[in-house]
Amino acid sequence: MKILVIQQKMIGDVLISSIICNNLRTAYPDAQIDYLVYASTTPVLEGNSSIDNIILFEEKHRQSKKELLKLGFQIRNEKYDLLIDAYSKLESWILVLLSNAKRKISYKKPGRNFLYTDNVPFEPFPKTNLGLAIERRLSLLEPLNIKTNIDPIPKLFVSEIENQEAKALFAKHNVRQDRKTVMISLLGSEKLKTYPLEFMSKVVDYIADHADVNILFNYFPKQLEEAKIVFDHCKISTQEKIYFDLLGGDLRSFIGLVNQCDLIIGNDGGAINMAKALNKPSFIIFSPWIEKKIWATFEDGIHHLSVHLKDYRDDLFEHKTEKMLKKESLSLYREFKPDFFKDKIELFLNQNLS
Repeated sequence: MKILVIQQKMIGDVLISSIICNNLRTAYPDAQIDYLVYASTTPVLEGNSSIDNIILFEEKHRQSKKELLKLGFQIRNEKYDLLIDAYSKLESWILVLLSNAKRKISYKKPGRNFLYTDNVPFEPFPKTNLGLAIERRLSLLEPLNIKTNIDPIPKLFVSEIENQEAKALFAKHNVRQDRKTVMISLLGSEKLKTYPLEFMSKVVDYIADHADVNILFNYFPKQLEEAKIVFDHCKISTQEKIYFDLLGGDLRSFIGLVNQCDLIIGNDGGAINMAKALNKPSFIIFSPWIEKKIWATFEDGIHHLSVHLKDYRDDLFEHKTEKMLKKESLSLYREFKPDFFKDKIELFLNQNLS
């Protein structure tokens, strides 16, 4: 059997959708399982033996109809028996149409159900603490009536060399070994997903005041200015616990660093999803326009907690669409005071640093 899974999106989506590949591997151990993703997301798939081939969806496929069609015919030539489209947008619809796969599964959406042999309901509400992001992906396996046990947890694989390199980096920066280490997911993938920087400074202060820990900032070199703003707004006693210059050189080295940390706190995004896949406790501060019910995965009130402005100021969300919330996101962020959830951060630290 030859299977193609499609998920051209960002790191968090690609990592979470890899559970489809993982469960297909368990159910069909001899199948060829290929995964179509953006080139920038492939580091989170390294070492995953559930995936035989990674097919790259590149910028040229977005910019050129000719290149997109070429990719579609490349997929057609593979003669896939099964195609699972977890992306389900115009770009993937074209690939699905050209694929000629025997069986095609995706979400039930108006106007494009004819493309698929199986259309799965796109559920609006979660049924468990897995969160909609996980539940929706797993629902794409339901038409297959898989008899093996379903594993809902995304996996990241860190080599021994990568672990040793991360430990060496900790040693180089004289990270104290007698303290636990907290990673701060400092910045979101965009400004509308980034908790106001001076507010984040207060969050970091809460952590430093409440626990004697090492603190690492997750940011790219191009985000140095924003990271410095957070650092400069922190108290001197907090700054003394921050290892500001301890950064990974690339995404794989960052994964190695996260694997040496004890927990992660901060903005929702790829860093949080990678930490969860490494079995690290997480505390998420959601953007006002992001639906918590989708990305608050594995929320149990102990190892995984999250906060959203709507938890505290539901009145600000009345009669507002997602489009309206996104437009007002920055002003809504200003209403999301760090004091609202200080007690939750302290609870999270107490439960996961003991």
